[in-house]
Amino acid sequence: MSERAFQEEELIEEDMGTPGREMRIPLLEELEEVVPHRITFVLVLSAFFAVCGSYVFGNAVSYSSPAESGIMDELGLSLAEYSVFGSILTVGGLLGALCSGKIADLIGRRGAMWVTDVSGIVGWCAIFLSESAWSLDLGRLLLGFGVGLASYVVPVYIAEVTPKNLRGGFVSLCMLVIACGMSMTYIIGSVLNWRILACLGTIPCLLQLVGLFLVPESPRWLGYIETCQQASEHRILYIFQRKYAKALTVGLGLMIFQQLGGLDAYGFYMSSILERAGASSTAGSITTAIVRLAANIVAVFLMDKFGRRPLLLVSASGACLAGFLIGLSFLLQDYHQSTDVVSTLTFIGIVVFSGFFSLGLGGIPWIIMAEIFPINVKGSAGSLVSMVSWFGSWLVSYTFNYFFEWSSAGVFFAFSGICCSAALFIAKMVPETKGRTLEEIEASMTS
Repeated sequence: MSERAFQEEELIEEDMGTPGREMRIPLLEELEEVVPHRITFVLVLSAFFAVCGSYVFGNAVSYSSPAESGIMDELGLSLAEYSVFGSILTVGGLLGALCSGKIADLIGRRGAMWVTDVSGIVGWCAIFLSESAWSLDLGRLLLGFGVGLASYVVPVYIAEVTPKNLRGGFVSLCMLVIACGMSMTYIIGSVLNWRILACLGTIPCLLQLVGLFLVPESPRWLGYIETCQQASEHRILYIFQRKYAKALTVGLGLMIFQQLGGLDAYGFYMSSILERAGASSTAGSITTAIVRLAANIVAVFLMDKFGRRPLLLVSASGACLAGFLIGLSFLLQDYHQSTDVVSTLTFIGIVVFSGFFSLGLGGIPWIIMAEIFPINVKGSAGSLVSMVSWFGSWLVSYTFNYFFEWSSAGVFFAFSGICCSAALFIAKMVPETKGRTLEEIEASMTS
């Protein structure tokens, strides 16, 4: 990096980090004209094509469940080989998250979403044409890379093109569409062959690939790239400066609590949890899918009315109660109490967790991640936060079965305690971002 470029970078950093001062980006100075304070056709179209990436997320995550028996029977895979196929999505997600910020900064938000589409299409085609385990794993890895990239760039793009009074509701559409993608995959996968299901997975990728030509690039990224194109090297070092400590603490903390609170344990192993308690896994899956979808719809309408913090606090408290109920049910099972009591408490606990977690902790951390980081470090910081989320996802999904076998009650009491700690963290550290521009939020977080 040249000395002049380095000085420009420092000047930009100072402008972003000093309260009361604005980053001197021409497009951002005219942002009130670029981003209207009402719902427009272009805004709806932009959000629609962006959340196609969220649908792919839900589709990819849930694909391995309905496809399991078909793939194992047709290709003769062992349980160990299929476990690799299912879990390698997380490895791809880690890789995608690692370079998501850099890609989004270099080629723009739309460009990054095009990369996710190409990765998704190639991945689904590899699965569709697979005749052996290695091609299945390659396709799943490519899908994971695209999903890891999309988990960062989709909420960031929507947050940057949406007015402050609508931003929370629009960004929360990501989680709603993920839930829709998961539910549709479970339903369609129960009646269609796994190859056809993989082929159908290319449709949202193709829709987004074409649709992004019809919508504008993020005005904030355009303004940023015009001013900062010479000062883009070594930015990963800047996120560890003291003035970004609060934003990093909030972003990383929320993601850690989201994953360690048991999100993937409940999602991936719900059937085995219910069966261990003597409850119906089919009834549990259907009920939680409905409750999760309803909670996400409610969150879309409440996000900009009540704010992020109240929803997060209610969500963490409800998830804490759910973990306690399930832990209590398995504790009663250890003492050979009534099976009906154990199964009922477990069923209620899982439904309560699905509803409350979807209301806040499931999606709001991604919204806040898209809001709190200054534009000049958003790429690096967003990559770090996304990577931590994906690592937490892998850690919980990999270790849950071991802990569940060791102490079925203890693991859920631990989840309950973590969610209780999350509520305390939210009350102490997480700022309210409702009704504030991204520039106002960024200034307050770096002051």
